[in-house]
Amino acid sequence: MTTRTASSLGLRLLGQHDLAGRGDGMQVMRSGDALYVAHNGTSGAGTSILDVSAPGRPVLVAQWDAPPNTHTHKVQVADGLLLVNHEGFPLRPPGPRGPHSAGLAVYSLDDPFKPEQIGFWEAGGKGVHRIVWEGGRFAHMSATPAGFNDRIWVVVDMADPTAPVPVSKWWWPGQWVAGDEEPTWPEGKRYAAHHALTAGNRAYLGYDDANLVVLDIEDMTDPRQIAHLSWGGGATHTCLPLPSRGVVVVTDEQQTDGPHAPKRLMHVVDVTDDRHPKYVTAFPEPEGSYDEQPLRYGPHCFHENRRDSYRSERLLFATYFNAGVRVYDLADVEHPVEVAHWVSEAPAGSAAPQANDLFVDSDGLVWVTDRGTGGVFALQPDDWLAALMEEAAS
Repeated sequence: MTTRTASSLGLRLLGQHDLAGRGDGMQVMRSGDALYVAHNGTSGAGTSILDVSAPGRPVLVAQWDAPPNTHTHKVQVADGLLLVNHEGFPLRPPGPRGPHSAGLAVYSLDDPFKPEQIGFWEAGGKGVHRIVWEGGRFAHMSATPAGFNDRIWVVVDMADPTAPVPVSKWWWPGQWVAGDEEPTWPEGKRYAAHHALTAGNRAYLGYDDANLVVLDIEDMTDPRQIAHLSWGGGATHTCLPLPSRGVVVVTDEQQTDGPHAPKRLMHVVDVTDDRHPKYVTAFPEPEGSYDEQPLRYGPHCFHENRRDSYRSERLLFATYFNAGVRVYDLADVEHPVEVAHWVSEAPAGSAAPQANDLFVDSDGLVWVTDRGTGGVFALQPDDWLAALMEEAAS
């Protein structure tokens, strides 16, 4: 079933797939002609793989279920491997309804359309939430291992992908309940790792209501905090470094349904001196009545400038839940400007669109998932936006 476009500027719908009626799409990543889509968990699906050699007509070639009481809503692809998280589901209290799988699954992609599981790291606790891995020896991720009260930052050695080994952890003081630590943050706040993106020997870690933590990772086996910046926002999600610009751009994830949920914004932080980060400004909000609509309205994440994808430190692509995909020009870091957008109509079975994750491939196509029922969409830039993307490419 096709979901039509509700509003667009600079982006047009090229193709869509409803993932065999299990359209709760989460993280998405393209590698060659294969598109890997993780699922939120509400449908019971775990991971889907599509052949996108004809991007306007994606073909579902593989799909498997998540383990019981578990969601596997994140995917990372590099070095001929697929990494998939395992985390207890539902996330919110009272939590999983029974025994769940908790850890990191590793698949061989000798055949990119027929992954074979070759390894697993058993994290214990609630399991792994989000993974960051572009190949090489170390993957890092947010996880809630046994003995901790919420997500912390964990580094896993992938030298032998059949037997991943954790080599370091970093957490906010007060999270290690097995070590008799007590919360060191204000009552009613949540201090929990989401994920970090790196530049050189720095990791920029979103830490929920603590906002931004900067880690020195010159020795990945011994990460050390060198800075912290809070701006009073909540649920910090993505902290994307733009090294040539001396800034980190940040999303505070909307986690509450509307209408009129607490406001969440996106931000620019100056890290020219990364031991003393400084708040610069907030991104403009989308124009329109999105805040009056049901379900989530607000930021989720940026396209993360991965290797072998579209990369720019000026033109930024973000998902904004019921406000769809938003594109920003950061030519002036003090004045971000929205230049393009795409919003779908509410997919069948949903009260509103919920654009969740996106990946901009090396051909400039934008792959975006809907966390409700919409599945995955392929968007093509109009000629003027494609020209701007080429101009702004890193």
